[in-house]
Amino acid sequence: MDNVYTEYNFKIVPKDPGTEILIAELGAVGFESFVENENGCIAYIQQNHWQENILNDIYILNSGEFKIEYSFQKIKQTNWNEEWEKNFSPIIVEDKISIRAPFHDSLNCEFDIVIEPKMSFGTGHHETTYMMLQHLLKQDVTNKKVLDMGCGTGILAIFAEMRGAKPIDAIDIDSWCYLNSLENVERNNCKNISVFEGDSNLIKEKKYDLIIANINRNILLNDIGIYLQCLNDEGNILLSGFYKEDVSILDGELTKRNLSLIKQIERNNWVALHYKK
Repeated sequence: MDNVYTEYNFKIVPKDPGTEILIAELGAVGFESFVENENGCIAYIQQNHWQENILNDIYILNSGEFKIEYSFQKIKQTNWNEEWEKNFSPIIVEDKISIRAPFHDSLNCEFDIVIEPKMSFGTGHHETTYMMLQHLLKQDVTNKKVLDMGCGTGILAIFAEMRGAKPIDAIDIDSWCYLNSLENVERNNCKNISVFEGDSNLIKEKKYDLIIANINRNILLNDIGIYLQCLNDEGNILLSGFYKEDVSILDGELTKRNLSLIKQIERNNWVALHYKK
């Protein structure tokens, strides 16, 4: 039986940075997938997680800084592919990485990633995924053991393998992301990625040379100790999923554990950080 979702269609003025702020707030209350469009975004939440007052505590809807109109309806999960295909367009990162759907022609970039996200997060369109790809481009990951925590579509793990990393663990707590990552790993002919469904408890006995965590700030702060226990000496950690205003909090947690900030990238108030142990 197909899962039933509630689909919200938001029209946001001004669109930027309103869309990014709204998506972050919706993700915190259970929305699990988003498609940005020219007017704002479409957001999806499983019907069994939906409640009538789900938007009551969304600050941006009542802030007065943005004009936001929305409508919503119930849809079947299988309707997602059609909706996604109407809104998804290929992108190129740093003139080296193309991210496209199976129905798009190759863009003849050095790295060609084919992703079909369905209900999962991480197409490269969102600032955090885009910046993490930028960080990974600068990393020498050849034969490095890598963790992609909160893997979503698996895009970052897939790119790490394309750059020579192995072995790679990709983990997400959401079963739909887990299944979608498995599909995308196979679609890109990856041989060195193991995909797991679960949380940070899965890594407590493991060690990595590079940890990638594109997750929201609260989860990062909660799990950062576990990540760093699993990070080898001289290892690197890439973090994103938060705003510029959150950097000082995260930096405090990392520097007190003797990690050094190597590089900070910003994109529309979102930030991605690179630290070395």
